Amino acid sequence: MIKPHGSDTYHPLYVMDDAERAALAKEAEGLPAITVCSAAAGNAVMLGGGYFNPLPGYMKKADVLGVAKEMKTTSGLFWPTPVVNMVEDASAIKDAKQIALKDPNVDGNPILAVQEVEAIEEYSDDEMKMICEKVYGTLDEKHPGVAAFMSVGKVGIAGPIKVLNFSYFEKDFPGTFRTAYSIREEIEKRGWKKTVAFQTRNPMHRAHEELCRMAHKDLEADGILIHMLLGKLKKGDIPADVRDNCIRTMVDNYFPKNTVMVTGYGFDMLYAGPREAVLHAVFRQNCGCTHLIVGRDHAGVGDYYGPFDAQKIFHDQVPEGALELKIYEADHTAWSKKLNKVIMMRDAPDHTKEDFILLSGTKVREMLGNGEAPPPEFSRPECATILMNYYQSIDK
Repeated sequence: MIKPHGSDTYHPLYVMDDAERAALAKEAEGLPAITVCSAAAGNAVMLGGGYFNPLPGYMKKADVLGVAKEMKTTSGLFWPTPVVNMVEDASAIKDAKQIALKDPNVDGNPILAVQEVEAIEEYSDDEMKMICEKVYGTLDEKHPGVAAFMSVGKVGIAGPIKVLNFSYFEKDFPGTFRTAYSIREEIEKRGWKKTVAFQTRNPMHRAHEELCRMAHKDLEADGILIHMLLGKLKKGDIPADVRDNCIRTMVDNYFPKNTVMVTGYGFDMLYAGPREAVLHAVFRQNCGCTHLIVGRDHAGVGDYYGPFDAQKIFHDQVPEGALELKIYEADHTAWSKKLNKVIMMRDAPDHTKEDFILLSGTKVREMLGNGEAPPPEFSRPECATILMNYYQSIDK
């Protein structure tokens, strides 16, 4: 099986032993505590689940700045985005050696993890700006990732963590949320030697469905991991439970049995385009996947990135050998009226835009909100019904 990223052995930070976890949870009740921001909570969930192997916890400033500038920690580990616990004010825990991290996303703010405090470091305005420019490619605070990063404070609390639970994800998405280590075990159990991952924060339409099929066929893969983000999104994105229902309905009806795993991970979307695509590659390798589909506008938002910047970064900025996982580069896919099937646009040089069925996200939302299903060449009717019901419920 493909090695985990950055280490020969695998180090999820969830405390797996029941007795040890119960003892630590009890001890944590007596520790100085802070309620972390949603992004830091998501980082804890990813660290606990083995997605961010081999990181031991939240990064020190020197590592954060190295990751932002060169995608490299001070130890030389390849890593594309900062993994931080940022706060506005750390004075309440300034002398603490160990602290309890409380969950901002669950009622009552239960303890999510215990952190050793290795360093409390303030970031200058210039350092915060540099991080945004390098990671998000912009300082525009209309960018949802920049807005989120700049809003949570400039003080970083660094140090290793032990994770006690997976926040709301296990309870709210019991059939979908999976840790990287459980996905890895499942892939091994199924005997899949070659697994291609598909990242999504949206419902899957026909183009996405066929893209998974194309990659599966072209790579001669044994299986497909459809891996959806379950954490916080920007306003207007479709909620995770609706997406989950759509994707499972599509897989159950249109894919052969035992060729697809539908799972999700607990993390807030960064909308960091190319850098986030590299992060997706890192943690899909930790899941046991050998390939990741990277298509048009992967992990992007608005017009901040070029349509294929998320592919270019793997050629231009990811060092040879930094990742074992390989990228499957996809073009825009759409239904060809000439060929009566979904194809990649690059494979049809004789086609014009008029030869494809192309609908904007705004148009699709408008149709669904009006109770009008998109054409079956664009969206499976079963999925369109789920989405129509959702949009009509919020438009009432």
